[in-house]
Amino acid sequence: MNIRRSFQWIAAGLLVLSLALSACTPAVQVPVTGGPRQSIGDGEGEVSIVAWAGYIERGETDPNYDWVTGFETDTGCKVSVKVAATSDEMVALMNEGGFDLVTASGDASNRLISGGKVQEINISLIPSWGKVDERLQNAPWHTVNGKHYGVPYQWGPNVLMYNTDVFPEPPTSWNVVFEEQNLPDGQSNKGRVQAYDGPIYIADAALYLMNKQPELGIKNPYALNREQFDAALNLLRQQRQIIGRYWHDAFIQMDDFTNEGVVASSSWPFQVNLLEADGKPISSVFPVEGTTGWADTTMLHVDAPHPNCAYKWLEHSLNPKLQGDLAAWFGSVPAAPEACTGNALLGDQGCATNGFDNFEKIWFWRTPTTDCGDGKLDCVPYHEWVTAYIAVIGGR
Repeated sequence: MNIRRSFQWIAAGLLVLSLALSACTPAVQVPVTGGPRQSIGDGEGEVSIVAWAGYIERGETDPNYDWVTGFETDTGCKVSVKVAATSDEMVALMNEGGFDLVTASGDASNRLISGGKVQEINISLIPSWGKVDERLQNAPWHTVNGKHYGVPYQWGPNVLMYNTDVFPEPPTSWNVVFEEQNLPDGQSNKGRVQAYDGPIYIADAALYLMNKQPELGIKNPYALNREQFDAALNLLRQQRQIIGRYWHDAFIQMDDFTNEGVVASSSWPFQVNLLEADGKPISSVFPVEGTTGWADTTMLHVDAPHPNCAYKWLEHSLNPKLQGDLAAWFGSVPAAPEACTGNALLGDQGCATNGFDNFEKIWFWRTPTTDCGDGKLDCVPYHEWVTAYIAVIGGR
């Protein structure tokens, strides 16, 4: 399969804007509303979705992958998509308004709930809700005080992608991207490794330190007190000396692995699958320290202009064929396990390949707040993660 839709990047201005959008709160606050929608009427003729690239396909890049055309024919709801490259961009777009739905990861979803930008979902209006993986039905990144603010869509890990020519044996630790060293080919890793270009990557450093420096007492990579946060930043400053590029565009990262000598990085199964399918010497591994990951939820804007079509899409999003086709396309895991069998594109081993059984090993993206989750309220909130990571990338 071949995807050629580039991620779009809104750089420093967006990150500065995200400071205002990511106000720290002791815990996720639930806005007062009149309750969820109680019925679905006739469709309004259209629905607009903010989504990760590759998440809403209509067969334009590969005719085998199309879960939009049939929906439009069946419902009369024309689908338009605004591709977003980062969670911060998604939050900014939803704050701007004018969209119906967003496929939000856990580092955006709680911010959208706290900010009152998404509305509670009436799961009784989603007939396929019972198909949702039980591990996701009440996940804290979309469920607050027993109220659901979205429908799970897909999930997956942030894997360690590596060049098999350089690593005849799979690397076992994230140290190959965090610490300067000679790799199995005898050459230094300096300039040959990458890191994710997003503040949430601080959690990857914290996860590494959970194993490397247990005396820090890190129990959750998204709940860091000041000492733990500073330790993660120091590791990232050290890492900066060997980073060739901070990646946010999946296709540029694939080109870097193919043509620019990059040999190891955090990545998504999406890139790994595409490069492997293209015959490149690429594979991936779950290091001993574990991985971070993403579980994406389709959420409904509080002022959605087309709520009836939006609810129709929420139901459609759990269709087993859509779920399986999308998992095959993106290298993700379906939110509806029924999709794991009988899908020609995914294959009966596709879910296992994409990490279905590794759910408990993944620290899914969450929005850091001052609430440490253990009764303490001295953890570093997300807006500080943003400013600190900008500083790290800038050499400060």
